[in-house]
Amino acid sequence: MSHPIRFGVQTGQQTASWDQIRAVWERADALGYDSLWAYDHFYPIFTEPTGPCLEAWSLLGALAQVTERARIGHLVNGNTYRNPCVLAKSATTVDHISGGRLNLGIGAGWFEYEHESFGIDFKTVLGRLEALDEATQIIKGMFEQESISLDGKHYRVKEARCEPKPIQKPHPPIMMGGTGRKVMLKLVAKYADQWNANKTPDEMAELVEVIRRHGDAVGRDTSAIENTVMLPLGYGSPKEVQDFLCTVVAGMLECSPEKAREAIMIGDKQECLDTIERYQKAGVTHFIFMLMAPYDLDQLQAFAEDVAAEFRA
Repeated sequence: MSHPIRFGVQTGQQTASWDQIRAVWERADALGYDSLWAYDHFYPIFTEPTGPCLEAWSLLGALAQVTERARIGHLVNGNTYRNPCVLAKSATTVDHISGGRLNLGIGAGWFEYEHESFGIDFKTVLGRLEALDEATQIIKGMFEQESISLDGKHYRVKEARCEPKPIQKPHPPIMMGGTGRKVMLKLVAKYADQWNANKTPDEMAELVEVIRRHGDAVGRDTSAIENTVMLPLGYGSPKEVQDFLCTVVAGMLECSPEKAREAIMIGDKQECLDTIERYQKAGVTHFIFMLMAPYDLDQLQAFAEDVAAEFRA
C-alpha cells in the first residue's frame, strides 16, 4: 500500500502558553499541514522540569475547536499514566468534538521523573510493554465491541463499554511510537495504523524492515502502516542555527553532527526535497516537525509554500 507525502507539526507544550499554542495550530491548519500533535507530558522534557507544561487531553479538546481540517492527536500518550478505559473514553470524546479528526497516539511511557513525582508505577521496560499490549487490546475492544473484559497481568476490566462509539470506523487510527526491535515493533506490527520514530533514513529503513518481519510472523501486511518521522525544522535558518540543531540532534541520536543533519528538515528547498526523497526510499512518508516555543510561524509558512506545496498537486 502506498501512502501520500504528508507534513505535520508537533508543538511540545513545555514553557508555552495557551495563546502561543493556539496561534501556531490555527496558522498550521490554515497553511494546509496534514496533522497537528501535542505531547503527553506533565513536566517539560527538554528543559528544567519545574517549568510550565499544559496537560495534553484538556489542551487537545480545546485545540479541536480552533482547527478545521488537520488531523489531531498526541505524540504519544504515555500508557503508564493513562488508564486504557479512561483513555478510550477521552479519545472518543475528542473524536466527536473534532468531527472525526483524531489520531490516537500511544506508547509505553519513558519519563521516569514524572512517574516518581506523581506516584505512578513506572514498571520495568518489559512490564511497560506488556501493559501497552493489554491496554491496546482493551482500547480497541471498547471502540469496536459492545463491551470487553480482560483478566490480564496489568489490567482487569469487566464488561468495559464505550458509548457513544467513535465517529471513525472501526476506530480512530492508532499511532504507536517506539523503536524497540523485539517487543515494541512487534506491537506496532500487530496494532498500529501509524508508527513514529526519530531516526535517520538508513535507520528508519532498517526498522521498517523489522516491522515487516514481525508482520509476517503475526500475519499482517504492514504496508498498511503509515510510517512517520519526527524531525526538527530548520528550513532557511541561519548557519549558526543550523549548526546548533545539528549538534543537539547529534547528541540525541548519538552520532556526528554531519550524520544528524540527515534527520533534520534543514537548509534550502533542494536540500529539504532531497531529505524527503531519502526518507521516502526508506518507506517513510509523513514528516512531523518538532517545535518548541517560541514558535517560528514565518518558517512554518515558508516551508508550506515552498516545499510542501510541491506535493499538493
